[in-house]
Amino acid sequence: MSTTIVSRLDLLRRVPLFSMLTTSQAVSVADAVVKRRYRKGEAIVEQGKKSTDLTILLTGRARVVSADARGREVILATMGPGDYVGEMSLIDDSPHSASVFAEVQTDTLALDQFEFARCLPDADSMAYSVLRGLVYRLRQADRKIESLALMDVYGRVANALLEVAGDATRCADGTAVIRGRVSRQDMAKMVGASREMVSRVMKDLEERGFIETQDDGSLVVRRHLDSLV
Repeated sequence: MSTTIVSRLDLLRRVPLFSMLTTSQAVSVADAVVKRRYRKGEAIVEQGKKSTDLTILLTGRARVVSADARGREVILATMGPGDYVGEMSLIDDSPHSASVFAEVQTDTLALDQFEFARCLPDADSMAYSVLRGLVYRLRQADRKIESLALMDVYGRVANALLEVAGDATRCADGTAVIRGRVSRQDMAKMVGASREMVSRVMKDLEERGFIETQDDGSLVVRRHLDSLV
């Protein structure tokens, strides 16, 4: 075993993520990781791009930032030694939902996608399905935090309606029909506003032609509602 691998093993033992690996697994991972250094302000991962590595922080500090289409930003978390980033993108093969920037000079270990996949359950196993489900929920939570932090009540209500409409029946012109009555109380809990405020916003959206309530209580969501998000 080379001195380089021994030093990487020593580094791995400091990372809680790898604490349960057997000796042979740890040696395999140690042989695959690459040490990288990021300068203050440098992006470790970028929102909208996919990961090719799992990155584990050894020293330093990083900031998790989500930005909307208008460039407005919200800080989701601060990361320190032992934390890791990129796992969600590697698990569901989707772009990052946020960027991570080094706040100070930060040393990391990078484990490539192939080696990371070897540490996961089989892709057709129930455990892997649960992992993908957890990643989906985390992405939903990130979007919810971004919505609450960056949007006004109009934007949050519009965003919530568009999310519900995502699984709704589509018409020929692209509008969506949400079957069943949309509860103002439930909507208020979803967007972090009072029922009265949500009722006023929904009424205004209807008067402006963004949505339309049908006789049976179902709700038609027009495509241009996304202009409020």
